Amino acid sequence: MSHNTFPHADHDPRAVRLAARDGTLVGPTAGLAKGFVQVNLVILPEAQANGFLRFCQSNPKPCPLLAVSEPGERGCAALADDLDIARDVPAYCLYRDGRLDQTVHDVSDVWRDDLVTFALGCSFTFEHALIQDGLPVRHIDEGRNVPMYRTSVPLVPAGGFAGHLVVSMRPYRASDAIRAIQITTRFPQTHGAPVHLGDPALIGITDLHSPDYGDAVSMGDDELPVFWACGVTPQQVLMDAGIAFAITHSPGHMLITDIPDSRVALL
Repeated sequence: MSHNTFPHADHDPRAVRLAARDGTLVGPTAGLAKGFVQVNLVILPEAQANGFLRFCQSNPKPCPLLAVSEPGERGCAALADDLDIARDVPAYCLYRDGRLDQTVHDVSDVWRDDLVTFALGCSFTFEHALIQDGLPVRHIDEGRNVPMYRTSVPLVPAGGFAGHLVVSMRPYRASDAIRAIQITTRFPQTHGAPVHLGDPALIGITDLHSPDYGDAVSMGDDELPVFWACGVTPQQVLMDAGIAFAITHSPGHMLITDIPDSRVALL
């Protein structure tokens, strides 16, 4: 969806949330509300919430925890004012019995009083820093969702959850890859430095042109794939755990907060 479909998309996080709330915005959020933190969401019944909290603490690279709501709350003051967690994301995934049941644009009709929301840092935050430094971000340039891949890298089991790391990929020439590592290391709360670069087979990825989530992007012969831990990891973990009911954002369709990027950067 074009940034011009609704006003202030480039710099106003509330405008983006309201556009998602009224159905104007249904596409990915990469490149929107520049300078504000975007978050991955995992929404679970309170019965599973403590276990998932321990899982996040054991796996901070893919699951950097920024905020946790009280049960049943659809707002979260730590993230934003005028926030409705059940309506302010362009697309949600509903999971039932360990399977993706459906993708919807509003979850208010299935909201429950026992649901706890986990907000996890997202790599879209450091993309703004990359662009500011003059580094291209291929999926934004090509108007696509970021490519994401399941890997063979095991996670630390905790709280009844386990599985393998999911990564996002951005291609760079070697010199730019080094600079991208330097920049993203400053953002540990939004996945931080890459977890791998170069040969994808070393982390169990067989075909870069067939991502498990998101869209494939073009790669030049002189470019390396650079892989960052990804907030889609918990979605795979929830399915592996066969959890009875859960809600997440749809990959690439984030909740945009009022938190400035600078607040999650190491200076």
